[in-house]
Amino acid sequence: MMQPTIPAQTLSKLSDWLATRMGLNFPMERRSDLERGMAAAASAFGMPNAESCANWLLSTPPTRGQIETLASCLTIGETYFFRDECCFTALEMNVLPELIHARMKSERRLRIWSAGCCTGEEPYSIAMLIDRLIPDVHDWNVAILATDINPSFLRRASKGVYAQWSFRNTSVRAESMDGYFQRISASQREIKPRIRKYVSFSYLNLADDIYPSIANNTNAMDIIFCRNVMQYFTADQAERVCRKLQDSLIDGGWLIVAPAETWVHPRQGLKMVEFPGAIFYQKHEHESDEASMPPARKVYPTFELPSLKHPVGKSVPASKQIKVPETRKETASISIEHVGPVSYHQARSYANEGKLTEAAECCETVIAANKTDPNPQYLLAMIKQEQGQYEQAVQSLKRALYLDPSFVLAHFALGNLYSLIGRPRDARRYFRNALDLLLPLSKGEVVPESDGLSAGRLEEIVTTLLESLDGVAAANS
Repeated sequence: MMQPTIPAQTLSKLSDWLATRMGLNFPMERRSDLERGMAAAASAFGMPNAESCANWLLSTPPTRGQIETLASCLTIGETYFFRDECCFTALEMNVLPELIHARMKSERRLRIWSAGCCTGEEPYSIAMLIDRLIPDVHDWNVAILATDINPSFLRRASKGVYAQWSFRNTSVRAESMDGYFQRISASQREIKPRIRKYVSFSYLNLADDIYPSIANNTNAMDIIFCRNVMQYFTADQAERVCRKLQDSLIDGGWLIVAPAETWVHPRQGLKMVEFPGAIFYQKHEHESDEASMPPARKVYPTFELPSLKHPVGKSVPASKQIKVPETRKETASISIEHVGPVSYHQARSYANEGKLTEAAECCETVIAANKTDPNPQYLLAMIKQEQGQYEQAVQSLKRALYLDPSFVLAHFALGNLYSLIGRPRDARRYFRNALDLLLPLSKGEVVPESDGLSAGRLEEIVTTLLESLDGVAAANS
């Protein structure tokens, strides 16, 4: 048995501190896990031992870097492709076919969030499944957001390189993955670019960060995966996170957790749906929707098995290079005068609900009424990006910056967009512009149009994205 290395009183204070700062739960029966994690953290922080490391952390508010290091030491990144066969069967045979069928008649888009994505096997598994289910997937706008609190996990996930241990699932579905990878060594395989393009990786602390929000792309999700994450959280923190994840879903959206996780309970607007070997939760804002819920074990005969209809490894036409017209330069003294808040707030409301066509129409109306307001231009850009209309999104963001060159979020969004479409040099330029504009602001000051994001937090996010771009450039050189 492991001998205690941290006094019981200090360990108790540290456990409370972690619950408050990070939502991590270390009850008495897991105190040995906490001590082992703190021994690793002490080494990472350059401290002589676990006790001195604990006392140091308790003496000062943590920085984001400290939280990231603790997350890597106190949580376990245990995952592999297509982990939990029953979950992916329910997704393939029931949930995704219903969504795909509904979206074929309207906007061809899917928005999925892998919260706590670890090293990326889960979001890439989702991307492969979607690629197999939709024959004309290149005509769809598929966006899979993958977030984690551990930056080392995110760096590994972004590279998309995996050893044999990540392929230990022996199911038929997992065995059919070969067409999505290219072998780069005897022991490593790299996921192909046409699958990687569906997934964007981003740092997010579920216990602390703001969501849902257009600013960090956590709004209007069709499906949210949050599996094997809440086991680390306190009951109160898990309840808060569950409520925020529910708010991040569109009406009819799905929250997917691991079978053994009991932190989600049926509640107002969130109904439990049982599948063979899996339990999902579907959001229904109105009680009248309960009667229209799909049966748990319904099979959709119009959708054949993807391996028969849609072979693995098919080639998808490369996306066209986006040509961005330069914004016309004019010298003018602009007085920004906001239009009636009802129309603009209605556009934001539609966007948060995933009603992108209605949101875009509202924005166009507001812009037509007042062409000097940058806010609806910014919102329209976020909508166009969600719709996969990247050229229009770039144009709207440049118009917003023409009207207000100090619009921090527009610089940040343009950096993200250029990174998404493969223009890292432009992405760096706009990320650096955002950092320059954030420097004069106090760390706690809320950034306009950010849904409550502080200047200090946005600065950390932008810095991480710049480091990620530099890391990719170094790896490719």
